[in-house]
Amino acid sequence: MNWFGLMMVLFVFANCGNQQASDVNQCFPKEVVAFAPYSDRSLFSGTDTSTWDKHIRERGFILYDDGIYKMWYTGYNPDHSALKFLGYATSNDGIRWERYSETPIYSERWTEDVFVLKDQGLYYLFAEGKNDAAHLLTSTDGIHWESRGDLTIQSVAGDTIPAPYGTPTIYIKDGIWHLFYERVDAAIWVATSVDKLHWRNIQDEPVLIPGPEDYDKGAVAANQIVEFDGKYYLYYHATSNPDWNKGGSPVHWNSNVAVSEDLITWKKYPNNPLVENNESSPVTVWDGQQPKLYTMHKNVHLYVPK
Repeated sequence: MNWFGLMMVLFVFANCGNQQASDVNQCFPKEVVAFAPYSDRSLFSGTDTSTWDKHIRERGFILYDDGIYKMWYTGYNPDHSALKFLGYATSNDGIRWERYSETPIYSERWTEDVFVLKDQGLYYLFAEGKNDAAHLLTSTDGIHWESRGDLTIQSVAGDTIPAPYGTPTIYIKDGIWHLFYERVDAAIWVATSVDKLHWRNIQDEPVLIPGPEDYDKGAVAANQIVEFDGKYYLYYHATSNPDWNKGGSPVHWNSNVAVSEDLITWKKYPNNPLVENNESSPVTVWDGQQPKLYTMHKNVHLYVPK
């Protein structure tokens, strides 16, 4: 890219936060922000019975793969165990879902808030473990999983940062694996890795912080990065309540998006939240025809293009 082209890119991105409709539409095209509810009812939820997945929790993840929709989700039943286990469901149309099994597909360790991607035929699942100690699983079929160990993250200087590393979210850019993570939802950081287990911060300052608007001033956490039309879009969940993890008043989560040219500098969509109603952990699925937006907490809801 020549100097003039670079300056034009920077000029366009600088205006992404501008409230003028033309600038907003240029930086946030309808394909990434314009969604409407498919139904008032959830598409998938816990069984509300005595099964292991009486409830489902936080971020599940959906891929359109091999011509079908595949969902990995976290189930739990506090009447039986405090542990969180991994479940699996499939759908032909992204609307009607069928559980794969009456038992978890992985139960060897606490697995929640999952992110799944497929790279060169191998599935990678990054998840929170107990106390938000992030870990990695791999699979050749998306059903039978093998633990690869816990993640460790270092500062730019190489000092190990103690856990928690929550809501692990992966994006591969030019062959480099990027990990977006939060620490008690206080902000979002990004690190890179060669072996997918040992990570080092690109910078020690977070790349996305709460506020200044009310809707996300209490907490933020990444869910997915999507590239569209030369820009990167970060779907994230948030709350206005800074005491969300301290009990007390009700906590309502929402779904949002931000844009970036380089995965480091982000501008939030001026019309956030995309979805309110305590529906969060947004994940988009592109099936070759049109994007679908799923909110994965606390039940699965579908939003389709307007």
